[in-house]
Amino acid sequence: MGTAGGVGTAALRLPGLHGYAVEFSPYWPGRVACAAAQYYGIAGCGTLAVLEQNEAGIALLRSFDWNDGLFDVTWSENNEHVLITSSGDGSLQIWDTAKTKGPLQVYKEHTQEAYSVDWSQTRGEQLVVSGSWDQTAKLWDPAVGKSICTFRGHEGVIYSTIWSPHIPSCFASASGDQTLRVWDVKAPGVRLVIPAHQAEILSCDWCKYDENLLVTGAVDCSLKGWDLRNIRQPVFVLLGHTYAIRRVKFSPFHATLLASCSYDFTVRFWDFSKPNPLLETVEHHTEFTCGLDLSLHNRGQV
Repeated sequence: MGTAGGVGTAALRLPGLHGYAVEFSPYWPGRVACAAAQYYGIAGCGTLAVLEQNEAGIALLRSFDWNDGLFDVTWSENNEHVLITSSGDGSLQIWDTAKTKGPLQVYKEHTQEAYSVDWSQTRGEQLVVSGSWDQTAKLWDPAVGKSICTFRGHEGVIYSTIWSPHIPSCFASASGDQTLRVWDVKAPGVRLVIPAHQAEILSCDWCKYDENLLVTGAVDCSLKGWDLRNIRQPVFVLLGHTYAIRRVKFSPFHATLLASCSYDFTVRFWDFSKPNPLLETVEHHTEFTCGLDLSLHNRGQV
């Protein structure tokens, strides 16, 4: 976890674990959840680590163990203590950081790795979406003990499922079938299929300032921007990573700024409005860089 602009980096080691996802708390500045797995997620257990950054550095606030690797994590948007993780055994776990034991609930419906989980950010709905290697996405209401709906259509594993920050009941999914898809939970079937790359797509995100703009990151080392009103060609293509892009996130503060991390061990910052869009390459990791998030509270904190 570091700060863009070379202001300095705080580090915390979790021996024997590899981080897959990090997410800043929407409530607590400096609080971060990390989903991690042993042995690169191939075997072994998983840990949800809740970290707190203070003047002294990063401290481990809470950790919860699960009997399979944890691949993604999302904070509740209606309870500051609640998190959901997704796991290699296909299940989702609901955790409460106010309690030492866990989980509160386990949802076991996916038949393969649950690789992605996201809590809706639009007001008026409390919905969670998960994406799995079983090629389905599932919709959950945390108040209900089972999934509400299953979305089928992808012809490869789903790596990423992300809610639109603007449009209620709308989410995007990125898949090994080389497509980006947009879904409306109120309508059956897929709303939009974008053949975004000629490679597996590992990540996608929505622009916080433009409801029609999404970005994809793929195994072909490229990031591409997509305008949902015209999907024939990308609105931007960002090149520079030397291995597959594992995660991409738009900035919460700047309409044209985004960050990506990759199996090339780097985190890169981009401004797609500039002729030379690559702003900075951060090389402080010595392993695959899988998780990335930008703080809503502290501008420039990544």
